[in-house]
Amino acid sequence: MQITSIEGNTQRLDGGAMFGNAPRALWAKWAAPDEQNRILLACRAMLVRDEGRSVLCEAGIGAFFAPKMRERFGVVESEHVLLKSLAAEGVAPEKIDVVILSHLHFDHAGGLLTTYREGAPLELVFPNARYVVGARAWDRAKHPHVRDRASFIPELVPLLEKTGRVELVSEDASTLDSLGDRFSFTHSEGHTPGLMLTTVKHARGPITFCADLIPGRAWVHAPITMGYDRFPERLIEEKTALLDRAVSEHGYLFYTHDPEIAASGVRRDDAGKFVPIEPAARVTWP
Repeated sequence: MQITSIEGNTQRLDGGAMFGNAPRALWAKWAAPDEQNRILLACRAMLVRDEGRSVLCEAGIGAFFAPKMRERFGVVESEHVLLKSLAAEGVAPEKIDVVILSHLHFDHAGGLLTTYREGAPLELVFPNARYVVGARAWDRAKHPHVRDRASFIPELVPLLEKTGRVELVSEDASTLDSLGDRFSFTHSEGHTPGLMLTTVKHARGPITFCADLIPGRAWVHAPITMGYDRFPERLIEEKTALLDRAVSEHGYLFYTHDPEIAASGVRRDDAGKFVPIEPAARVTWP
């Protein structure tokens, strides 16, 4: 099994929104804001090559936005960076066998779509992939709440349904037969209903794609949540459970939004706080 971090398009979002009720004087030490109070975020995917299959955990934000919307949401690049990064690894879009989606917010699923071209309809870029998503996250995308409606892409669900290759993971499912027992799932409700976290068993240890439960190193600190989170207190409880498990199993955390670090281990310090260890700017596990 090989695990590789795959860089996608980057984004600038308001730092206050990304750090919830943490004061600016604190979070600005972790992520320097620009003149518009925005911080730089990665939209990183995790590629797992196992027994001849290529499995992609998420697809980042991509380049599907029209120019005005791209500017509004702070997407830095106009090209589809994820596809360029996959090509550098020798992986063509048609060679992706499975895409696992933690949820369907645009910064995690927009990379499934083609680059914006004026007047051209959006299409899926992975023509042969199966799409694995939690059942509750799928239902949320189909029936969003007014609070997060703008976080979804209206065209995406119909395009995915049309493929006939969507596999929904129920709340009580820990594995999916088509992926094998080295992939397992847990669900979280704090950020959005049915957020699905994928853990992959590797020779170096289990690695969990943390999605928006732990977007980056700064959010390893248990009290730190985002303004986008649905239930911050519940998220803290879910995050603590994940971190405790990672400590006990000597596991690793994969960060989708950290602009500098793709993954790390975790431990408790002398004060009992969770801290990242062994940070890696890039994951290239053979």
